[in-house]
Amino acid sequence: MQRYLSMGSLFTAVAAMLVLQFAAAANTATEPVNRPQKGWMMRHESFNERVKQGNADLLMIGDSITHGWEGPGKAVWDQYYAKRNAVNLGISGDRTEHVLWRLQHGNIDGIHPKLAVIMIGTNNHADNSAEEIAEGVNAIVALLRDKLPEMKILILGIFPRDEQPGTDNRKKLAEANSIIQKTADGEMIHYLDIGQAFLTEDGVLTKEIMPDALHPNEKGYEIWAAAMEDQIAGLMGEK
Repeated sequence: MQRYLSMGSLFTAVAAMLVLQFAAAANTATEPVNRPQKGWMMRHESFNERVKQGNADLLMIGDSITHGWEGPGKAVWDQYYAKRNAVNLGISGDRTEHVLWRLQHGNIDGIHPKLAVIMIGTNNHADNSAEEIAEGVNAIVALLRDKLPEMKILILGIFPRDEQPGTDNRKKLAEANSIIQKTADGEMIHYLDIGQAFLTEDGVLTKEIMPDALHPNEKGYEIWAAAMEDQIAGLMGEK
């Protein structure tokens, strides 16, 4: 009897260990999930209503930094992207897993864009490793390639955060970018890192460009738009 009890206890211990190992191995950045906030769902549903109207040639996919094209970046957006039938698919606070969920639930249904620009991953920095962040971004790319195979993709390197260079956040995001860029094939998937354009020569992220060392002001959006304009024009077949 004691032998069977011991074997049962051993089985329970092994099963518990396997569950813990699986949990530790799971990458939250690649597991699609929505967010519970009413405002988040309303904005998500507004995207679905917008794409039902068609005329979506350029998609901007991301978090608050992309969302900000409707705030500090609005004048720059109107100058560069309104005429291109651009759609802003950015929601403040989103992580890669939230973007994955949105893309699976209507944000790109029934449309045939020429180009999608992806800028996502900074909000994963606290809970995910560089490798996990890169896997989250690459999962988004894979989903877009599957659903919209004729659309080109421009992955932007995750923008630098923190005022001073050399911080753990800067290092982690730079490492994630070094992995993400390997996804580019130069044909349908392209990569562009414009992070240096926001920094001084000694690597400082100044308040004149990103007042909170994360979100661009109007000047920051001007830098962003100018830095990727040539590539966007080329990928959209304008030149």
